[in-house]
Amino acid sequence: MPANLDTDLLRAFVAVAEARSFTRAGDTLGRTQAAVSQQVRRLEEVVGARVFQRDTKSVRLTQEGELLLTYARRMLTLNDEVLTLMRRPATVASVRIGTPDDYATMLLPGVLARFAAAYPDVPVEVVCDNSPDLVAEINKGRYDLALVTRHPDSRSGELVRREPVAWVAPPRNATATPIEQEDPLPLALFPKGCVVRDLAVAALESMGRGWRVAFISKSVVAVHGAVLGGLGITAMEECTVPPALRRLAESDGFPRLPDIDIALHRAPGMAAKPVRLLAEAIHDLLGADRAA
Repeated sequence: MPANLDTDLLRAFVAVAEARSFTRAGDTLGRTQAAVSQQVRRLEEVVGARVFQRDTKSVRLTQEGELLLTYARRMLTLNDEVLTLMRRPATVASVRIGTPDDYATMLLPGVLARFAAAYPDVPVEVVCDNSPDLVAEINKGRYDLALVTRHPDSRSGELVRREPVAWVAPPRNATATPIEQEDPLPLALFPKGCVVRDLAVAALESMGRGWRVAFISKSVVAVHGAVLGGLGITAMEECTVPPALRRLAESDGFPRLPDIDIALHRAPGMAAKPVRLLAEAIHDLLGADRAA
């Protein structure tokens, strides 16, 4: 008979992977460090591979561990969804999530669909704002979750995925000079505080390229429209670029921009089951989408 993966072992493994510490994982799970270590060893015996590299200072996932983490999150999410559906209480609290407008538009729809299937009666409020403001607010407990762009100098929150950033321009017009050749370069930007905006401006200034603000909006739909209409070019995460817009490359005179981290923050304290399910769905669907 084929071996089965025990969800308790998977839960201990995921806890260690996210905490990067057996001791902190034990605190999260309400178990001793030794008990968590034993569970991870049992899991390694079942899968036939080491999942962590350990020394006195750090705990890191092996290549096999990285692969297992993706599937472990999926399995735990499905396990919890089934139990939630079978044990659904008569009433549950609402869920409030903060995220930038572009993520709400381009990333969250599939996640919210899964959540609604498990909790059709639970209202979800999505509040759109800049990532730094959302992180400050969730630390005060004003949101249950915040899906944000992590500042390059920060390691806070749970990494969901690493996303490439692209320069984006309107479609070519055979009768007009390409907008990316204008000087100063017109930009369609999100407001100050946007991590991608800061990366784009820093890249242009480091190469001595003149630029001007041609359009500003918090709305990704509005920025898409401004670029499509020829008001300027912009920089945005690959996952938020619509097919109608044109990507610019180094051959067009634009430097490669660093990838950004999309991270999930949770409010302090013990989260309700619906909040935990939504967080797991974010990791499962968005993390798996980039891995694929």
